[in-house]
Amino acid sequence: MTEAPDMFKSILEQIQGYQPELEAVEVGYVEEVGDGIARVMGLDNIRFSELVQFTATGVMGIAFNLEKDNVGIIIMGEYDDIQEGDEVRALGRIASVPVGMGMVGRVVDALGNPLDGKGPIEFEEYYPVERIAPGVIERKNVDRPVQTGIVAIDSMIPIGRGQRELIIGDRQTGKTAVAIDAILNQKGEDMYCIYVAIGKRRGEVARLVATLEEYGAMEYTTVVVASASDPAAMQYIAPYAGCAIGEWFMENGKDALVVYDDLSKHAWAYRQVSLLLRRPPGREAYPGDVFYLHSRLLERAAQLSDERGSGSLTALPIIETLLGDVSAYVPTNVISITDGQIYLEADLFYAGQRPALNVGISVSRVGGDAQTKAMKAVAGGLRLDLAQFRSLAAFAQFGSDLDKATQQQLDRGLRLTELLKQPQYQPMPLADQVAIIFAGTQGLIDDIPVNRVKEWQEAFLRTFATQYADIRNEIAETKVLSDENRAKLEEAIKSFNQAWA
Repeated sequence: MTEAPDMFKSILEQIQGYQPELEAVEVGYVEEVGDGIARVMGLDNIRFSELVQFTATGVMGIAFNLEKDNVGIIIMGEYDDIQEGDEVRALGRIASVPVGMGMVGRVVDALGNPLDGKGPIEFEEYYPVERIAPGVIERKNVDRPVQTGIVAIDSMIPIGRGQRELIIGDRQTGKTAVAIDAILNQKGEDMYCIYVAIGKRRGEVARLVATLEEYGAMEYTTVVVASASDPAAMQYIAPYAGCAIGEWFMENGKDALVVYDDLSKHAWAYRQVSLLLRRPPGREAYPGDVFYLHSRLLERAAQLSDERGSGSLTALPIIETLLGDVSAYVPTNVISITDGQIYLEADLFYAGQRPALNVGISVSRVGGDAQTKAMKAVAGGLRLDLAQFRSLAAFAQFGSDLDKATQQQLDRGLRLTELLKQPQYQPMPLADQVAIIFAGTQGLIDDIPVNRVKEWQEAFLRTFATQYADIRNEIAETKVLSDENRAKLEEAIKSFNQAWA
């Protein structure tokens, strides 16, 4: 019987010790709703980009327009069940995403919610999706390479850690393929990758994730998805969310690579929500701050100084052009923000030159600073050789009688062009790239028939990996082509050519 008084005593102590807590929550009410936009009255103290929740449905939204008598909210979910007069609560938190090692290998939406069915994400902290870019003093020169494994890019348009390199071209010219190859090549390179899919079909994203899993790339990759069926609000914040995930790695002394695929659809989504919220349209109906939309995103890519931990965030934004028009509004904006561009041309793609890289328009403004010494030693004349080849080829089609030197330049250009062709999802190690470019630029394959150059390349690289593994390993480790190795490599190619038929 002693148990009952003890229980009553315990309950009495809890009642007496109870301290009521008051939580002040700012509440507003929907004044107008439609097309993914809600105008809300009563949220007088809300901040720009603060998250809100529609209590009747649980759908989230972001404060986008702060006006005198109402707040313009972009709704991140289904808005059909939201009614005029519904209660809206400010959550007191700026739009943010979970960051940390727990994000690696996951597929998430623009708010960091898992989409892969692998359960909740273990994360270190939240980062706001909109963050201030590192200042001038916090940065240092870009001087370490991002090896993409694509011969044409690593040799002529090198990308450095902390750089912003635009991939631009018409639809179906291999823009995503270049970015995915770059991600696949980071295996074992101590580089974390974030792929942001903006406005893509869900089936396309599923195939892409399956490819990354097949090649073991999901071990170091995070995929952020705002698909074509998601609201424009999600497509608008997706690249900022992906950038914030990458910034966590950068600020913790690691290297990260983020791909925005693509920023054309991002600009469309921003234009859509801006026009629905009655922001004044400008050129091509984009709002006046469309330049700032991308500059504040891409400026967050940086190589941090030693004092800040030497981490880096490299950005590969993708822009889709219409009929090769690089002078359109959004393409020129992004070209002016980035540190160079990789231009993929439809005519080259259909002619079988893949990747369809136009070497004349493509450029890296960081250039040789981020290139390994071995590659710099062999690829120095490659761009000039190809430029001369293009001008000669254009001239030669009007005449048949060519002198020997011109014919030799044309023949070498054809062979170099063949060497730069590369199948998808087959990135090439640095040492192999150095070897085949050395063979091409030094004229060691001038006697190989053009239609057999790829066959020669495959056979030589097999031999190079086995019989000449010592040279290959030394180039891979030191990233330098010494005079001794240069002589050995030349001898190896010559002896292989004698035996190969």
